Amino acid sequence: MLKSESLIQLINSLTKQEKKEFSIYISNKSEKDYIFLFRLIDDKKISDPEELKQCFLKAKPTSSFNTVIIYLFDLLIEILTKLRTEQDSYYLLFNDLLHARVLYEKSMYQECFHVLKKVKEKAVYYENHFALLVAQRLELNYLLTLDFEEVDEKKLLNKQYKMKNTLKSISQLNEQSSLYELLKHRMLNRGDSRSLAETQKLDDLVTSEISIVASAGVENFEIKKNHQLFQANYFVTVGDYKAAFNSFVELNKLFEENTHLWNNPPVYYLMTVEGMLESLRIMRNYEGMNYFIEKLGKLSSPSSSFQLNVAYVIFIYRLFSYIDRGEFEQAGLWITEHQASLIDKMPLLKEQQQAEMSLYIALVYLGNGEYRKARRRLSTTIGRGHLYSLPLFRTIRIVNVMIHYELGDVDYIQSEIRSIRREMTKNRGHNLKVESFLLKFLNYSFVDKSRKKRAEIWEGMAEEVRSLYADKYETQILRRFDFVAWVEAKIFEVPLSDILKREHAYYFSSADGTD
Repeated sequence: MLKSESLIQLINSLTKQEKKEFSIYISNKSEKDYIFLFRLIDDKKISDPEELKQCFLKAKPTSSFNTVIIYLFDLLIEILTKLRTEQDSYYLLFNDLLHARVLYEKSMYQECFHVLKKVKEKAVYYENHFALLVAQRLELNYLLTLDFEEVDEKKLLNKQYKMKNTLKSISQLNEQSSLYELLKHRMLNRGDSRSLAETQKLDDLVTSEISIVASAGVENFEIKKNHQLFQANYFVTVGDYKAAFNSFVELNKLFEENTHLWNNPPVYYLMTVEGMLESLRIMRNYEGMNYFIEKLGKLSSPSSSFQLNVAYVIFIYRLFSYIDRGEFEQAGLWITEHQASLIDKMPLLKEQQQAEMSLYIALVYLGNGEYRKARRRLSTTIGRGHLYSLPLFRTIRIVNVMIHYELGDVDYIQSEIRSIRREMTKNRGHNLKVESFLLKFLNYSFVDKSRKKRAEIWEGMAEEVRSLYADKYETQILRRFDFVAWVEAKIFEVPLSDILKREHAYYFSSADGTD
């Protein structure tokens, strides 16, 4: 990436508070070249590097564009770092460590050790083991150079013992984090468990993680947080959603009781709430979802990328609640409402998030009968070959075939079905019955078939449909979208929204015991 591109991206990502800090910095300064450049990007909204260069040089022909680019970029990073020091305990602790080093270099030893003591106290409070380790190591190094003045052997051994405990905590956290990272990597690249054999392949991670927690001994926020995150994600992967929900509840309680230990931005808290929302969605507890969506709406952070992720989670789970209940018109309005604030900014999201958003927006268009809009929405995602490895991608391909089915593109349907089946043949261990069920149906042609004949076809599918809904591995794709309901809607020529609304009402009447 060109330095000018990086600068444009940095300025466009600044929050109102960050821009205010820059304005305060330049308030008593004359119109410098870097200020003019900033305004070209921020006020004039120039986002093309070449256009930016031409506009700058036209107004400042004797100035060096590249030099000003580098200066402004470094200045903004310096201002942002200073601002973070005032907002974030992590920045604050390491900034204090730098102060201690300066004091030591100036032979102000008493002041240096006083700062290190304060850093250690704050690091313990915030459970920042890395800052604590650096402070402990600096203290021992400085005591050594000063010939351990006023430090007897007992005090020295005590300091070394505390440092060993810090190293032990870091080692345990690292091992536990490594296991969680492996689990997440498998989830993202292999998808949820699709059989008992796949579930058993996770046993080694589960055993190791439990062993680390058992050996930790002391009460530790990070260890407990990582444990509940691991457990919750494991249960989601193997399809045990009630257990996953319980783990997310415990995790949320842990966060609520330790707000001073949240990261800034609170990424793990967002992951926790997202897990809660997914669990509540599976249980169709939409009122509970509203509660956590409202909590997310109150979440703030100086990080614009984090705020965009919060907006994504709010958007996607509100959209889920509309789709699940067959409320496609409301879902369409929700999409329109967020066109400028989120959908137009999709390229700033992770590719997995972009793919998921495209999938569900396309499903809304499908539900509203806007088939060409649905096809356009998925076309870009389908064209990204490097996304083929994502477990979600096959679902996207199947939805794309459904869209073409609605459009009557017979040649495309047959070609794509053959392609998907070839892929399924190569990956037999990763296939789901729902996928085969859908592909088999998509080959049907209903030309000249009477309603009676259609009813017979559905009746012939009844046992298979019941087995799909009863199989916990199959529900992992059905929780993304009720594809079986779409098949029923096509067979009986009724709106998909009617089928989903009926299923939603039936679920709650069964839960209440009124069915």
